[in-house]
Amino acid sequence: MEAKTKIRRQESPEEKRRYDKAGIPERDYLRESYRAVRDFSLFLSAPLETEDFVIQSMPDASPTKWHLAHTSWFFETFVLSKAVKGYKSPSPQYAYLFNSYYIQAGERHLRPKRGLISRPTVRETLDYRRHVDEHMMRFFSGANEKAWKELAPSIEIGIHHEQQHQELIVTDIKHVFSENPLRPVYSGGAERKGPRTDVPNKWVPFDGGIHTIGREDGGFGYDNEYPSHKVYLEPFKINSRLVTNREYMEFMEDGGYGNGALWLSEGWAKIQSTGWNAPFYWESDGDKWRYFTLSGMRDVDPDEPVCHVSYFEADAFARWAGARLPTEAEWEVAADGVPIEGNFVEEKAFHPVPASAPGKGPLIQMYGDVWEWTQSAYASYPGFKTLPGALGEYNGKFMCNQLVLRGGSCATSGTHIRKTYRNFFPPDARWQFMGIRLASDDV
Repeated sequence: MEAKTKIRRQESPEEKRRYDKAGIPERDYLRESYRAVRDFSLFLSAPLETEDFVIQSMPDASPTKWHLAHTSWFFETFVLSKAVKGYKSPSPQYAYLFNSYYIQAGERHLRPKRGLISRPTVRETLDYRRHVDEHMMRFFSGANEKAWKELAPSIEIGIHHEQQHQELIVTDIKHVFSENPLRPVYSGGAERKGPRTDVPNKWVPFDGGIHTIGREDGGFGYDNEYPSHKVYLEPFKINSRLVTNREYMEFMEDGGYGNGALWLSEGWAKIQSTGWNAPFYWESDGDKWRYFTLSGMRDVDPDEPVCHVSYFEADAFARWAGARLPTEAEWEVAADGVPIEGNFVEEKAFHPVPASAPGKGPLIQMYGDVWEWTQSAYASYPGFKTLPGALGEYNGKFMCNQLVLRGGSCATSGTHIRKTYRNFFPPDARWQFMGIRLASDDV
C-alpha cells in the first residue's frame, strides 16, 4: 500500500536546539520536528503492500500497522487527552490495542498477539494518524503558555519515541520478509557499487583516569542518560573501525562456533540448542555465504561490517581475537569529539556499508552502520531518577538482564543519536543491526 508524503529533512537536535531559559522547547522548533518525524514514518512504510502491514513474524517484532498506530496513541495519551478538553479518540478500543508496556496507562493487548489485530484496517490506522496530527497541529497553534510548558517535554519525548519505532519498522519488516520464501525486496538501496578503499583496523589508545560520562543539562536526553557522573578508567585502546565480514569469517573458518572455550556458558548453551553457525540472516549454498538484506538475497560482502550478531557471538569473537568488547564508558570517552556522521536510515541504504578512509579523526564508523555491543550491563547511573507517571516506565523498568549497545545503525535516524545514547538488548538478540568494535587493556 503506497503512502505518498512530502519528506522534510529531520534537523538534528545537536545542530539546532531552541529552548527557553527554563529548558522548554520553542513551539516552532517542536512543530517542525513533529511534522518531519511523522512524515518520515509514512515514507518508511510507503514501499509496503497492504498485506505487509499486518504480519508479526516473531514475538519480539511488531506489525508496521501497529507501530504507526502506537506512535499516534502516544501523542493521544500523553498530550491530547491532557491538553484538549473533550478530546475523543476515533475508537475507545485503540487505548487497549496500541498501548505497549505502560502499566499506568491502562490494560493492553498482549505483545505476541499484535499480528492478530486485522482490524482496524491499514486505512483506518492511517486515518487515525491524520486525526491525531490534526489535533496536534491545533495544539501547536492554540495552546496557552501554561499548557505548552506542561506538555512540550512530553511532545519532545514522543518525537524521539517515534524515531525509535521508525527503526523498528525497518528491522521488523526485514524479519517479516526474511520469513517469506519469495524473499521480497523492500528497497533496492542496500548494495553499494563503486571503488572501495582498503581501510586498515588500527588500535587507538586512550588515557586512563577520571572521566565524565552521561548527559549534561541542555537539550534532550532520555532519563537513562542522566545524570552525568565521574568514572575511573584504566588506560585502554579501541579499534579504529568495526569488525568486517571477512574478519568474522576467519573466526568461523577457525572453528569459532565449535570451540566451547571461547563462549560464555549461556552462549555455549545457546549454540548447542539452536545450531547457530553464522550471523543471523546468513545462508550457505555449500560454496559461499549469502545473506538476506532489505534489497533481497546477495553474496556476503567481506568488506562490510559484520552485523546481526548477538552479544554472545561478539564476546566469543573478541576472545578469539585476543581482545574484548569495550565498556560503555570507554566507548563514550572514545566517541567524545567524534562528529555524528555515518550511514543512517536517511541514507536509504538500509544495510551497513564498508568503511571509508579516515576523515576528521582516527575513529571511523562510530555512528551508524551497526549498533556496537559493549560488555556493560544495562543499569542505572548513580543518582538516576525516572520521569514521573507512566513515562517513568520508558527505560528504568528494563534495567535487568540486558547489555548496552552504542552508536546507532543504518536503521537509526542521524537526528536521534548522540554519544550518550544507551540502547539495550538481551544477550541473545540478533535481529537488530548489531555489530562489533574491539577494545583491549594492552596499551
